[in-house]
Amino acid sequence: MLIKESPNIASSEITDQSVFKARRQIIKAAMGISVASMLPNSVSATDKRYQNIPVGPYSQDLQVTDFEDVSHYTNYYEFTTNKTDATVLAQGLQTSPWQVKIDGEVDKPGIYNLEDILKDNPLQQRIYRFRCVEAWSMVVPWIGFPLGELLKKFQPTSRAKFVEFTTLYNPRVMIGQGGDSLPWPYREGLRIDEAMHPLTLLATGMYDQELPKQNGAPLRLVVPWKYGFKSIKAIVRIRLLESMPATAWNQRAPGEYGFYANVNPEVPHPRWSQARERMLGASIFTPKRRTEKFNGYGEQVAALYRGMDLKKFF
Repeated sequence: MLIKESPNIASSEITDQSVFKARRQIIKAAMGISVASMLPNSVSATDKRYQNIPVGPYSQDLQVTDFEDVSHYTNYYEFTTNKTDATVLAQGLQTSPWQVKIDGEVDKPGIYNLEDILKDNPLQQRIYRFRCVEAWSMVVPWIGFPLGELLKKFQPTSRAKFVEFTTLYNPRVMIGQGGDSLPWPYREGLRIDEAMHPLTLLATGMYDQELPKQNGAPLRLVVPWKYGFKSIKAIVRIRLLESMPATAWNQRAPGEYGFYANVNPEVPHPRWSQARERMLGASIFTPKRRTEKFNGYGEQVAALYRGMDLKKFF
């Protein structure tokens, strides 16, 4: 079942799913012209697994942001604090083979090859809104599988209350890790019910192809009702815990970046308003879009926070 469209979405923001499918070839052609020269190897052989992926539940019928904008404007501090340079700097990262350690409060811990994980978790496409804490946003056709379905296979214990995610630590290649912009390796976390929610996705692709390295390849988290810094990239460890884990941005600036990080126009960042957002790729003359609570996914997730003061637990 598709999520209902919000009355706050302009009609110009909505497109028919068939129109998006027709644009896929244009997107891929544009990618080939502008990015292929930066890639060390052709991706055509690995793209086949991402063709004809079924649209999963909770996907929205929205006009997607152009691939060029999404792949050339990224926050990836492991490489750089510049939003455009990661498109080149990340290309030296080896993403295959890739292993993920799953441990902590689970009955079946272990180190697993990503290829084996993908064999057991069928891919689906989901078009989601994505909202950055910096007050810009985009709409992305992610390809992945529900995090909750993966966690169930490893049988969380009754003590598992939180899930911690850790990014690869490789300062030789991820040169930004040589600095002190954040505590390394990057860590993020979710409450167990947030992790198990069917909206929460582990993505391995987007726009009918593998995730570009600058967008978090080969495995990243996507939590559409939270600010983008929660959607950790290049995941190498998933650990289930009894207590709330420390997270990178919350450690760096606890007064600015909370653990929950739910999109909330009523709670401004200390240095800017969150009431409106700039759509990535939009003209400078395009009015900013009004930010929706939970990024427009309140009908699905608001019950997770019933009774909580969302201005206090930001």
